[in-house]
Amino acid sequence: MDEMKEPRWKEAEFEEIEYKPTSIKELLVEMKNISELMVYLAYSAILFNNSDIAEEVRYLEVHIEKLNYQMRIMAMLAARTKEDAEKLSGILQMAEAAKMISGAAGDIVKLLSVKLKHPLLPRLLKESDEMIRKMVVEGESPAVGRSLPELHVASETGVRIVALRRGKRWMYNPKNITLEKGDVAIGVGPEEGLEHLDKFLKGKIRVLE
Repeated sequence: MDEMKEPRWKEAEFEEIEYKPTSIKELLVEMKNISELMVYLAYSAILFNNSDIAEEVRYLEVHIEKLNYQMRIMAMLAARTKEDAEKLSGILQMAEAAKMISGAAGDIVKLLSVKLKHPLLPRLLKESDEMIRKMVVEGESPAVGRSLPELHVASETGVRIVALRRGKRWMYNPKNITLEKGDVAIGVGPEEGLEHLDKFLKGKIRVLE
């Protein structure tokens, strides 16, 4: 019997952290963007009982941990005087705050393992005009090699692509990114529009209209 494959976030935990010289500002902006996205995804995972989205939250939680580690290394290398250390301490506090937010989002999705029976959740689902979905661009899709504005995704489906993952790299508000096979899109919009877009990205239908 084949062993079950470890979830992506679990595999990421054991990956060696590779130090990559970058600016502290870039690291801080990325941590801010990821922590904001995680809160959005975490609540969506619970409301829509979506373990696929919860998986992304757990993966991003590990990613934030690694970014925070890089931030500390960068700060230590940059601090040459007491004044430098004082200035960098505030930046490290902001990075730690982003890490705490990501940890809270990770705690939220753990609720999926608990059988919640509360009348509030079905009512929220029923009244919600928007849902969130994780979609993968397949090689057969007409979307490959084209950008979101070129495809008129928002106007044709009512769906907003709030983030795009390519490999391990996340892109936020990816308006002018040319889609590639294997890209993972996080879409927000009406259920019907999400279903239609998902089929298009998989290559099951050829046009969005």
